[in-house]
Amino acid sequence: MKSIIISSKLIIVLFSVLAVSALSCGNSGGSSQTAAKDTPPAKAISISGLLSEQQFNDLFPQRDKFYTYAAFIKAADELGQIKIKVTRRALSVYQYVRTDKKTGKTAIVRQDGDWNEAWAKQKPDSTFSVDYGNFCTQFDPTLNKKELAAFFANIAHETRHGVNATYTDGLMLIHESNTALTYIAESDEYPPVAGKKYYGRGPMQLSYNGNYGLASNCIFGDPKILLNNPDLVETDPVVAFKAAIYFWMTPESHKPSAHDVMTGKWQPNAVDKAKGRTPGFGMTINIVNGDVECNKGENMYSMNDRIGFYQFFLKKLGITDANCACSCGKIEPYKY
Repeated sequence: MKSIIISSKLIIVLFSVLAVSALSCGNSGGSSQTAAKDTPPAKAISISGLLSEQQFNDLFPQRDKFYTYAAFIKAADELGQIKIKVTRRALSVYQYVRTDKKTGKTAIVRQDGDWNEAWAKQKPDSTFSVDYGNFCTQFDPTLNKKELAAFFANIAHETRHGVNATYTDGLMLIHESNTALTYIAESDEYPPVAGKKYYGRGPMQLSYNGNYGLASNCIFGDPKILLNNPDLVETDPVVAFKAAIYFWMTPESHKPSAHDVMTGKWQPNAVDKAKGRTPGFGMTINIVNGDVECNKGENMYSMNDRIGFYQFFLKKLGITDANCACSCGKIEPYKY
């Protein structure tokens, strides 16, 4: 997952109608502000009811010992207690509000310096929320399993290291092979820390300082945690899985979340239709790595490997996807 780069003007709201960006605690100084306590504690639904440890182990028989069922369930359960609300003014001025559903505590974790400028207030606000507790739990078991198969297919491809077309070699790599690359991009909100590298780590190969800052703000409510210590994504398996789930669930300003695509919440508009974008597994490939793998015909190896994993996992989970729309061979990637 290296296609997303967050600059100071393009903030990632992990995924077409929405706008999530690498969050920053408070204003530029980084201190958080507390908002009104307006959300009562909520009882979460655990994904463990959908997937057993035996099934997880069967799906990833060659996985690195770093990736455990316990870490995956803990990541989903803990991140599932978090909800974020993103409000955008004047296209590029953001406020992020993070709610811990377990405690009911709500805090402003980012508010851009221009938030209260008159010119920003003149532009209509756009607002959306992401409830991480909806990850593979929002609908009926069949649809939830279909989403889980799509999620697993993408992280398996991102981390595979074995024999082609066996689909047993997912979750083997903890980070990308070339760790010499720094993956640093200009960002006013999420500046890189001197000496740190933001190469791809974890199940979704999180990369670039802007993405680490955004993930950190969503997960922890503090961008500095992962900006200061990006190695957490390859040394703490719970954090690694949280980063992958965060990516899957969070829309960007210009494209939907993979969660919304797989659950039917996202429907293409006229522009999307003209560019070949349609609900289905192929759109998740476009979201994860569209610039590299999509709109390149049907013989793209990486795309077909993801599709193969998806079909393999569907069968393992005992479900089918008759209207798969699996290919992104004719889907135009999103531009930044």
